[in-house]
Amino acid sequence: MAKFEYAPAPESRAIVDIHSSYGLFIGGEFVESAGGGSFKTINPATEEVLADISEATTEDVDRAVKAARTAYRGVWGRISGADRGKYLFRIARILQERAREFAVLETIDNGKPIKESRDVDIPLAAAHFFYHAGWADKLEHAGLTGGGGAPRPLGVVGQVIPWNFPMLMLAWKIAPALACGNTVVLKPAETTPLTALLFAEVCQQADLPAGVVNIITGAGATGQALTEHPDVDKLAFTGSTEVGKAIARTIAGTRKKATLELGGKAANIVFDDAPIDQAVEGIVNGIFFNQGHVCCAGSRLLVQESVHDEVISKLKRRLGTVRVGDPLDKNTDLGAINSAAQLDQIRELSAVGEAEGAERWSPPCELPGKGFWFPPTVFTNVAQTHRIAQEEVFGPVLSVLTFRTPQEAVAKANNTPYGLSAGVWTDKGSRILWMADQLRAGVVWANTFNKFDPTSPFGGFKESGYGREGGLHGLEGYVTSGGDR
Repeated sequence: MAKFEYAPAPESRAIVDIHSSYGLFIGGEFVESAGGGSFKTINPATEEVLADISEATTEDVDRAVKAARTAYRGVWGRISGADRGKYLFRIARILQERAREFAVLETIDNGKPIKESRDVDIPLAAAHFFYHAGWADKLEHAGLTGGGGAPRPLGVVGQVIPWNFPMLMLAWKIAPALACGNTVVLKPAETTPLTALLFAEVCQQADLPAGVVNIITGAGATGQALTEHPDVDKLAFTGSTEVGKAIARTIAGTRKKATLELGGKAANIVFDDAPIDQAVEGIVNGIFFNQGHVCCAGSRLLVQESVHDEVISKLKRRLGTVRVGDPLDKNTDLGAINSAAQLDQIRELSAVGEAEGAERWSPPCELPGKGFWFPPTVFTNVAQTHRIAQEEVFGPVLSVLTFRTPQEAVAKANNTPYGLSAGVWTDKGSRILWMADQLRAGVVWANTFNKFDPTSPFGGFKESGYGREGGLHGLEGYVTSGGDR
């Protein structure tokens, strides 16, 4: 397949005003950290220092939780659902108006291609606020409490989000919490705090009552302080399974509720009657979207033996057209790895894959000299016992396995500690339904992959966590019945 040469088409950075330093957003205002500590956030594509970010201490976390509690008791927990919806609609409209600004900032701070930030992340974030704004005055008709009385908010919600989809994960967390009448203390990932801090400005622009949304920045210690705070009623976490387990242990025996959306090792299953060219596009989107920094990435490709060679041949041909480079270039398909630490993990597990006997392949690819980069990589001759088939690489690395029968495909797909997502490619509707019933995955895509909508719930089984986000099911984690409090 001929590779088209494209002239550079960089998106301008002029629309974004990055401050030299940022405080914490507590009680509707930006304030200094009590400890005075800070850390730097950098552009992973260039290693350029972008800003100094305040590091929240335990005292700061306490301030944020108290501000959220005050706002809950004084304003947000008392106003009508219709009025809450008006604020969420206002936030959604502002996000749309400032979409380009958010997209450029997300790409600079995260490393993902601008076309993904522009066309996926930010539009979906706004859509979540629009969707949940519509629910705010209809909760009593949604059957959320199983007939146990009118749904009531939980109170103060602590939320910790990851670095792979900073703005989208913020919307997944904040929109349903606010729609249900809760107030929020949110901690973004330490490597990607800038869009969350810009969202704080949106809260001010929307005249959201002070303390309804608080944003504290920091690393693991800050998240732990938020998790352990006694006045937090619910925790919502998206991130690694290891940290999710630690959170579950911390809140065990307390009154805190939790939603945990953790790691994944999704199987993307291609049958011999699948539309191969369409499946190849789905494979590429499934694992190389966002540099593979996706918890539900289709990182295990299960191909029926009779079409294995054809699929791999077409996949390699297709990967020869993938453009790796400047994330702000509108032609870029694969951007920068988010951090040096994540790049080290990807390199380590890829080296292990070779050492275990898998065959490694990457297309000819010239990587930039500065920044954190890894080429699209495919491993064939992978065994079920290989670490690259069992552990989450969280990078642009695909492991290929084969199967003969649908039963074998199910057995191999389910042979993982995770259960977040899966994909099925076949021409038979009956087979899709049978596979979806057999697969232990929270989301099963049919003849597509990585498709999301605010109306559709998302979440996993086993070590991929519990609870759902999005849709009617996602609201359930943010309410309780009148008799429970």
